[in-house]
Amino acid sequence: MLDINYFYTFALNNKHTTMTIIQLEYLLAVANFGSFSIAADHCFVTQPSLSMQIKALESELGVMLLDRSKKPVVPTEAGEVVLQQAREALREYNSIKEVVQQFKGEIAGRIRLGVIPTIAPYLLHKFIPEFLSRYPKVELEVREMHTEQLVEQMNRDRIDVALVAGGTCGDEFTEYELFDDRFFAYVSPTNPLYKKSNIMLSDIDMRELVLLSRGNCMRDQVLELCQAHKSSQSRYYFESGSLDTLMRIVDCTNNITIIPEMAIEYIGKEHSRQVKSLIKGAYSRKIALAVRRTYVKLSIVDALQKTIIDCIKH
Repeated sequence: MLDINYFYTFALNNKHTTMTIIQLEYLLAVANFGSFSIAADHCFVTQPSLSMQIKALESELGVMLLDRSKKPVVPTEAGEVVLQQAREALREYNSIKEVVQQFKGEIAGRIRLGVIPTIAPYLLHKFIPEFLSRYPKVELEVREMHTEQLVEQMNRDRIDVALVAGGTCGDEFTEYELFDDRFFAYVSPTNPLYKKSNIMLSDIDMRELVLLSRGNCMRDQVLELCQAHKSSQSRYYFESGSLDTLMRIVDCTNNITIIPEMAIEYIGKEHSRQVKSLIKGAYSRKIALAVRRTYVKLSIVDALQKTIIDCIKH
């Protein structure tokens, strides 16, 4: 196993070395994307330049790091070992810049934010303008995808931070809690439960409950609240992450769905009576920012957390 200090001691002891941080970044990009062309686009260089740098690195180390015969491109056995150490070396390198920025009292750099579909349309527009205004030296990239995809993307260093339902990413991530988001029922006017002001989950007939498609963590949370087996089938099933679609289906059928509190303000007045409080329990999800435990740009994460909380309060 290569030691974490390998890249530094190699550079100090071998006067012929030309290994650079750029080469390690290029290698990591190809491993992450499985493609030289996509990695080159991501690194804002031409593909020949990127390929030349990786070939130079392989020549210097005396091993092949990438299996170019595979599609997508995959690391060789030696490449996996080098990549593990390269990730650590790059984290240490980036931490130097973070420490200096903190010393200068400066919040700057790029942050890649992922967000799940049941949060994105109701929250992003509330804090992004304010965040960019407060921190003009921060470059923000935003991508929307399901929790499982966000976890995979963070592990592959394609996303830095994820805006998710708390407790859904795993123990290898640190969570920064933002606020509680209560669950409500959205009921068809033709459903008997429409006449009630408040309903209990036990009142809901699972055959009348329409849910988000698999892959949405909120689907699993709702099924757990209803004490239903996760493989239970509702009468309607959609390959969609859209809560708005579910509400439109409820409007024209006899069904029910569960929505988060953050969606309520976007429901028209003509449908407001279809929103019912859930009683006999604290039914909610915690909204949080999840980051890898090794992530170093914590000043930007703290700034993002504070901005979101401030914007929600108002």
